[in-house]
Amino acid sequence: MRGRRVGIIGAGTSGLLACKYVLEKGFEPIVFESQPGVGGVWTHTPKTTKLQTSKQAYEFSDFPWPSSVNEEYPNHNQALEYLESYSLHFGLLPYIKFNTKVINIDYFVQQGKDNLSSTDNCFSNPKRKWEITTTSAAAVQQDQDPQVYEVEFVILCIGRFGGIPNIPDFPPNKGPDAFVNGKVIHSMNYSAMGDSEAKKFVKGKRVTVIGFRKSALDIANECATANGVENPCTLIYRKLHWNIPADYDPYSVLASLYLNRFSELMLHKPGEGRFLSLLVTLLSPLRWAVSRCVESYIKFKLPLKKYDLVPEQRFSADVTSCSISIAPENFYDRIEEGSTLLKKSKGFGFYANGLTFDDDATAPLETDIVILCTGYKGDVKLKNIFKSQTFQNYITGVLNPTVSLYRECIHPRIPQLAVVGYSDSYSNLYTSEMRCRWLAHFLVDGFKLPSIEEMEKDMLEWEKYMKRYSSRGACIGTVHVWYNDQLFKDMGFNHKRKKGFFAELFEPYGPTDYANLTPGSK
Repeated sequence: MRGRRVGIIGAGTSGLLACKYVLEKGFEPIVFESQPGVGGVWTHTPKTTKLQTSKQAYEFSDFPWPSSVNEEYPNHNQALEYLESYSLHFGLLPYIKFNTKVINIDYFVQQGKDNLSSTDNCFSNPKRKWEITTTSAAAVQQDQDPQVYEVEFVILCIGRFGGIPNIPDFPPNKGPDAFVNGKVIHSMNYSAMGDSEAKKFVKGKRVTVIGFRKSALDIANECATANGVENPCTLIYRKLHWNIPADYDPYSVLASLYLNRFSELMLHKPGEGRFLSLLVTLLSPLRWAVSRCVESYIKFKLPLKKYDLVPEQRFSADVTSCSISIAPENFYDRIEEGSTLLKKSKGFGFYANGLTFDDDATAPLETDIVILCTGYKGDVKLKNIFKSQTFQNYITGVLNPTVSLYRECIHPRIPQLAVVGYSDSYSNLYTSEMRCRWLAHFLVDGFKLPSIEEMEKDMLEWEKYMKRYSSRGACIGTVHVWYNDQLFKDMGFNHKRKKGFFAELFEPYGPTDYANLTPGSK
């Protein structure tokens, strides 16, 4: 395989895994990373951000956490150090070009036309290449032309949560420009400040945070800690989600109730067949009952009713959408003491001194800083990396603006390219490792992909699943065992990894279940 180059864009968890596994198969990876170090989103996070899952789930199958990390939910510095140690241990750093931004990628065929298809062996035709055009701050300063690299295969590991912030649309004269007496930033910019600068930025200010997902909760909690009741932080939200403190060990609850084979028997899954479909219909009332029990327990332990924080949707709906978050430490205490104020609104706009609201009876809110925790345009970032308009239309169609991929990795009509790390799960590191193993196996001709028509039919089935269960789009969190089974069947390995019938049915699956994967484990 020497001489066959695989271009990997991004050196976050997915990029590091892709580099490691293609390197093991004998390819020559070249990783392009715009930042000065590895880690992806972990390089810029709010100070109090911690893992959303237990470290047992957020773990490389062949590289355990160091014994010095005793916390069940390590903080962002510990997570970053873990990724850096992984890079050093497997010798990945020499293959990474840091401070190198990819402008675009372009597919070309030398000496005539060629039939575009992702189903052929990736290296059967040496005429087919990808060009990766890059630049850097140093190159711009020295007025150098962009540099172009040729590779035989591209793996996009650019993630969904970064790059292009999602800024809401506002009516005329009600956008951020109208807020002339204050500042508006996105959570991406807040996280990029660093701990000390971020604290200085909000200290002594009236801060308003927009959103109710993980980044919004973390940032609001930091602002409340910095300013106390003298300048309370206002948290504005449109829709509530189920948020559980880490000291209640929420991942253990999720794993035991929702992340095993038995729990998957309560969900309709792509390609399940008539028997399993009937079984799901019979067991679905049990799923509803489990959800009600969990909700009752959470409402008993947390002051959700007291502060009108009970979500309208079922707990199970947030689980299947990967919308469950871990509330930061002392989050509910901050509400109790008054350093965090909660405000529900259908919509908002800006005026000179702060915010106005769509709710007729709601008075304007004067504030100094507004932090928009409104997510990212991951689909736009993925689309824009292609130079070809044709491939842009393929990756996010006109009629279906979401990203749909076979096995959540391959687009049938884009040859010699894969996307890793786009769809969600409850441990993206764990899921990305499985995908990178599958992809590396494919690259050495370990299996053949189905026809374009068969792949698109399978993708349509997964789209139906996402629309039925996942309000956030691509989330495989509660069917990750079923999903992994498909990857293992493709590779020709035994997908049942537990010992004993009951263990296979009721025990949660994690990274260590897939350790030591060799051909002998078929």
